[in-house]
Amino acid sequence: MIRLSPLQQEDGAHFHRWIADPEVIEFSMSVFQAMSTPQQVDAWFAATLRDAKSLNLGIYTTDTNELIGYAGLSGISATNQSGEYFILIGEKAFWGKGIGTAVTKEVVAIGFTKLGLNRIMLTVSEPNTGGLKAYAKAGFRVEGRMRQACLRRGSFHDKIMMSVLKSEWQH
Repeated sequence: MIRLSPLQQEDGAHFHRWIADPEVIEFSMSVFQAMSTPQQVDAWFAATLRDAKSLNLGIYTTDTNELIGYAGLSGISATNQSGEYFILIGEKAFWGKGIGTAVTKEVVAIGFTKLGLNRIMLTVSEPNTGGLKAYAKAGFRVEGRMRQACLRRGSFHDKIMMSVLKSEWQH
C-alpha cells in the first residue's frame, strides 16, 4: 500500500497545500504553525533536504506513486545513538487506515538496523489519540508528560513523551 523513499526536490509542492490546511498541521511541528507564504515553505523544505542529522522519507502509495506524507528521524546523534521520530500524513483520505502505524514500524526498523540507533523518542499532543495509538502499536512506551507544552486553537494541551529502545523492539 505504501513505500518509503527519500524526499525529492519536486516533492516540495505537496507541502504548500498540507501546511496551509490547519487540520493537517494541528498536531504537527510548531514551525508549521508560523508558515504563511510559499517562500517560507520552500525555505523550510530546502533546509529539510540539506539536514545531515535527519532521515527524511516520503510516504508514497505503491499503486499510484502519490506522495501522501513524510516521516523520519530528526536530531540523529551518533554519539548517543538516538533520534526523534516524526510523521505527517498530509493527504486526509489516508487518515485512519493504519498507515501511521505501518510507517512508524518501518522507520523504527531503519533506525535500529541501518542507522545503529539504540533509542528513538517522540513527542505527541495528548489530543492526538490516533497518533498515541499508532505509536503504542509500534512499540513506543510513555516516558513522561510535558504539561501545557502546546498551544493550538487558543488552548494549551500536554505533550506526551514516548520512546522505544532497541532492546525492547519487536521486529
